Amino acid sequence: MYPWIPQFITSMIVIFVVLHIALGAAAYLILLERKIAAWVQDRVGPNRVGPMGLLQPIADGVKLFLKEDFMPRGVDRVLFVLAPAFSAIPALIGFAIIPWAGELRLWTGDTVVLMGANINIGIVYLVATASLGVYGVGLGGWASNNKYSFLGGLRASAQMISYEIPMGLALLCVILASGTLMPMEIVRQQLDGQWNLIQQPLAAILFFICMLAEANRAPFDLAEAEQELVGGWHTEYSSMKWALFFLGEYVHVFVGAAFFSMLFLGGWSLNPVTGWDLPVAGGWLLMLIQFSIMMGKIFLLVALGMMIRWTLPRFRFDQLMKLAWEGMIPIGLLLLLMTSFFVFMGWAHWLWAGSLAVGGLIWLVLPFMPGQRNPNQRIGLLGSRFSPTNEEVGSMRR
Repeated sequence: MYPWIPQFITSMIVIFVVLHIALGAAAYLILLERKIAAWVQDRVGPNRVGPMGLLQPIADGVKLFLKEDFMPRGVDRVLFVLAPAFSAIPALIGFAIIPWAGELRLWTGDTVVLMGANINIGIVYLVATASLGVYGVGLGGWASNNKYSFLGGLRASAQMISYEIPMGLALLCVILASGTLMPMEIVRQQLDGQWNLIQQPLAAILFFICMLAEANRAPFDLAEAEQELVGGWHTEYSSMKWALFFLGEYVHVFVGAAFFSMLFLGGWSLNPVTGWDLPVAGGWLLMLIQFSIMMGKIFLLVALGMMIRWTLPRFRFDQLMKLAWEGMIPIGLLLLLMTSFFVFMGWAHWLWAGSLAVGGLIWLVLPFMPGQRNPNQRIGLLGSRFSPTNEEVGSMRR
């Protein structure tokens, strides 16, 4: 038997299993979000379909299958149909490089890795596939022949491109400290040392915020602000085309949480500091334990993102862009400079001290930075009776 066959078969099984877990998670994460929203707002939430409402996602899926697939007049039919697929497919192929567990020892004596593709450019692959999601959103907004959809697509494109920059800077901090682009090697180094969350807390916070922005999650959901844009880029979509957009969003959240767990939480590691931890290689029972730990971390991160959605108000769009370009990008560059210096000097184990120094520097310099006196000042609507023009004020005085 060829030596690559056991790994190939294992990779196909892992892809098949995780793909169906991600699809099931997308359905039940919607139920979880509705339950969390109900808990935050002191309501009951879905509780009619099945015990404790657990069959609600199935009922919603059947409803979406049976709804009319409406296509407005004047749309670009080809792009209108392809846009939901462009949004969902990149989310469904990015998880292939995530190490869901360690190395499984088979009865044949072979050792296989429980991941879809153990390639040496794994991090680049995941970042590249995640960045493709902006095309589905932008094309959907443009092809809909609707001004609200077009504005939503423009907003989403500007937001996702802007927040990819600080996300890439935070990612570069981890890559520089690890010295590799291989996901499994990044996890191994955290098993032998400390979690990157301990060593680089500011980079972790930066990455998590960008992860929410890339998935268009509140408070970064300006692209579908109901009060302003009806439904944003998916205003004209219905039935399963509409469902594909939300499938892509929730799978992005799932894969992003797995990516964050791999980069900053040590994958399946249990000990965030040096000391005892689970071994990398073992039998089926150890692999099942490692996989369960990984899924538990993903669930906690997704739940945290949902709590943030139902706790913080939505940004104004100028605040959203200002946060990225005047806040997160300079902080990311500062962290990258600090990480480069520490790695060059051989102080990689003291990166936590460098992160604290960067945080202290930001706290000292921030009061002296130029800014608006009141960034949240109310902006009047020109000509409104609540905000009259100077000529109208003069005529009222006369």
